[in-house]
Order: sequence, then C-alpha cells, then structure tokens
Amino acid sequence: MSVVFAGNSITSPPREAGPLRVMVVDDSVVIRGLISRWIGAEHDMEVAASLRTGLEAVNQLERVNPDVAVLDIEMPELDGLSALPQLLAKKRDLVIIMASTLTRRNAEISFKALSLGAADYIPKPESTREASAADIFHHDLIQKIRHLGARLRRKPAVASPPIAPASPAQAARGPVARPAAPAPAVHAHASLLLATRPFSVHAPKVLLIGASTGGPQALMTFVTELGPVIDRFPVLITQHMPPTFTTILAEHLARSSRRPAAEAIDGEPVRAGRIYLAPGGKHMRVARNGADIAIALDDGPAVNFCKPAVDPLFTSAIDVWHGNILSVILTGMGSDGMRGGKDIVAAGGSVIAQDEASSVVWGMPGAAANAGICAAILPLNQIGAKVNRLFAGDRS
Repeated sequence: MSVVFAGNSITSPPREAGPLRVMVVDDSVVIRGLISRWIGAEHDMEVAASLRTGLEAVNQLERVNPDVAVLDIEMPELDGLSALPQLLAKKRDLVIIMASTLTRRNAEISFKALSLGAADYIPKPESTREASAADIFHHDLIQKIRHLGARLRRKPAVASPPIAPASPAQAARGPVARPAAPAPAVHAHASLLLATRPFSVHAPKVLLIGASTGGPQALMTFVTELGPVIDRFPVLITQHMPPTFTTILAEHLARSSRRPAAEAIDGEPVRAGRIYLAPGGKHMRVARNGADIAIALDDGPAVNFCKPAVDPLFTSAIDVWHGNILSVILTGMGSDGMRGGKDIVAAGGSVIAQDEASSVVWGMPGAAANAGICAAILPLNQIGAKVNRLFAGDRS
C-alpha cells in the first residue's frame, strides 16, 4: 500500500485488501501480550507494533503506519488522552479505540476521548485471571477492531460532528449549538435502496431507543431535539455499555436534552418528562404494576452478547403499550434490536433505523433495515425532526 505524507500528516488510500494493521499501546506487558496474541490469531488483522507509552506511539506512527490503535488511558511519559490528538494530527483516518479499567475517572476520560475523535472505547477487566471477563474483553475488542477498521475499506461515511465537551457555564445553559451533519440527497450507501413499510396508524405513547458502537455521540446529538417528546412521553434507552459508563452517559444526556435523565431503578414508575437509561450490566424491561408502568431490571444472562441488550426492552414494551410504540435503532455492531423490532411491528408499532452513511457501524440499524421492518431509514440529523412530527400526529 502506498502512503502519501502531506506535511506532517499521513494520507492513506482506501484499504481494499490485506490484514488490518493494529498498534497496541499499553504500559502493561501482560495486556500488550494478551491483545497481541488475540490479534495474531485473526486472519484479517496483524500486530503492527506493541508499544509501552503514548510518546512511543506518537514518535513511531509514521514508521508503523497502523490502521487501528488500541490506546490505554493511563501510561507514563504521555497518557492516552494526551496522545490521542497528536496521533490524529499525524494520521487523521487512524481508528483509535480507548482502553481503560472501570472507574468513574476513566469513564469520564473515555467520554472526553470520544469528543476528541476516538472511534470507541473498551473497558479492560480488572483481572485477566477471571476467564469470563477475559473472554468478554477478547470478543468485544476483536469485534470493535474488525468493524471499526472496516471503515477503511469503504467510502468515508457522512458522520455527525464531534460532541464538544461543555464547560460548567455552558452546561448550566444547556447544550452547545453545533452544526448539523450534511445529509446528501444521493450517496452510494445501500440503505437508500431498501424498502420501507408504512408508519403505524396508532399514535405512539412511548419512545424506545437502542444503540451500541458510536451510540453515545449519536444519542447526545439526537436528544437535543427531543424536548417536546420527552415532556409528554416516556423515553427509554438501551445503550450497550458497562457499569459506571452508563452513569456518566446519563449525566451527559441530561445536559444535552435539558431534561432529567438517569439510570433506571428497578420498580420505579415510568413517567413522561424524563429519560430512563438501562444501567450497565442489567437488562431493562418494563411491566405493568397495577395501574402503573414500572421499570423491571434483570440480572439474567447476556442477550446477543450484550448486557444490557435492546431486544428485552423492545419485547417487554409490547405487553404495556401494544402497538403504540415508536422505536429507533441507532448505530451499533451486531443485530440487537432487530428481533424486538420485528415484534413491535407485528404488534402494530413502528421502527426507524439510522442510515448507513451517518452510522459509525451499520450493524444494528442495518439488520433492522435489511429485515424489512423499518418505516424510515434516515440520517441521524433527520431522525429527531421525524420523531417530533410522529408524536405530534403525523402518520406518514
């Protein structure tokens, strides 16, 4: 593969074939060795470099020329958050996955990294001696590298602008205004060619949202437009995310929407006027509790390799709201939400999927779109307006 150096920046042509080159950056020799062995065992990726510090990564980037970097947060000399913008300044299409242990500080840093251009994050297990934790870390990391690296083998997506972190003064005033991502009338993505079905004739009484990879950025953009819906109807969100991270995400959603948002609590009533977020490590369902509707958290096994998963929320909502459901499936890996979406449509509700061009990974929304269950397949910056119209009485 030829590489062009433009000033101090590396510009690479789209990758057509060959293994993804992955740079592993972590000060733990155990973690570096573990990740390197996992990558080496995959047919479609290879270890480009195994480095101890962010400074080594910045200094060796041109020589190594990786496609993907797995970047630890806490390292000597130059930590991951400080190295991130320097790496992207040298190679703007580098896919960076932040890796951190599950602490509140590291969760906050991971969200900051997303705003600075990181593609995604992954929580590291506190101990790799625990087989189940190591297996989950292994599975999730390889999937993220593979699916995020697939960007290099397709035309660049029309992405939403990064979420700028709010200062305390800005947070008090609400979310910072940001330019909308362009929505071209014509592009080459397959989502334009898929058939859609009519919207439900039933008025929606609840908004259900499912998301995974790329979801935090998409959600923070999406909820800024949902004020009129949140004020009148319950909004429930399942985002694939571990504990602690969902706590931070709820705080970000509250700032972005200027409405109450929090991790759901088992048994609490579901009301209009607030956002309920599935807590990391628990499935969120809803159930009738006498005359009320209540949250039901479930500590059962993972569904679609995820906990929380979208399908349990979607399917449980049918017993409560029947066909008066509008569900939205945003960017994410896998197919979670598709089966629950099928059930919602069969009950008389509607599904909207984010389109391929504006998705970080068109897995979940793509599965729903290809299953033929969607009433609309839209760019992220058009979904909010459509949802507002549907809750206001539009049925088309």
